[in-house]
Amino acid sequence: MTPLILPLGYPRIKRVQSFHELITTPFADGVNALCWERVMLGDFGEVVEKLAVGDGVTILDEATLRDLPVTDAGRIAIDFMLEDERMLREHDLDPVLNCINGYPRDDDPGPVPTDVFSFHVDSATVETDTWLCTYHGPASEGLRNDEAQRRVDILETRAKLLTQFGGEDNDDFLEYLNENCYDLHYASLPNAQPFSFGLVNLWRIAVNYPGNPVPPCIHRAPETFPGESPRLLLIS
Repeated sequence: MTPLILPLGYPRIKRVQSFHELITTPFADGVNALCWERVMLGDFGEVVEKLAVGDGVTILDEATLRDLPVTDAGRIAIDFMLEDERMLREHDLDPVLNCINGYPRDDDPGPVPTDVFSFHVDSATVETDTWLCTYHGPASEGLRNDEAQRRVDILETRAKLLTQFGGEDNDDFLEYLNENCYDLHYASLPNAQPFSFGLVNLWRIAVNYPGNPVPPCIHRAPETFPGESPRLLLIS
């Protein structure tokens, strides 16, 4: 199991001991991320090898996974992922299993990159949260809220966005930032230390929605490099 690297003494992350605790614990008292640390069972690398996906993001369904010619260790890994899907669906969630062999990048990111490699928060118009689990490959990464700054609040970046907008810093500009998701992306402060979500750990993280009692959790997809094995990821 890849060790989970959490910032020492960081009160916004709470470890839980079961799925029941993960789904029933409210975000409160500043806690904006819940982590169920688990022991890896099975051979997820074999599953990725047998999938032999092309570039980009491939959505995996149960039939595709069940039909893979894997060993018992590979079958255990498949059952592990499908059990996670089942638990989430039983609670009216909509999980997706992906095999990721490279994400699209911003061709011209401009003043604020908005692809998944940029630290960001998820956003919704109603109360909800995000679920994540990396089973294989580089794991998702988090950033402490107190070690981050919204990119749109950096004076130089905001000036460039205003020039791009072609108007004044008013409500119309704020709407422009929101429509383009610029206000969801963050830069790390000097000496910030991003942390890994680890492998096979199931996370529930807070989202930016009206009335959320806690700050949203800042996270990103990990940088990927040529020759690396694809990722297996559950997201909901």
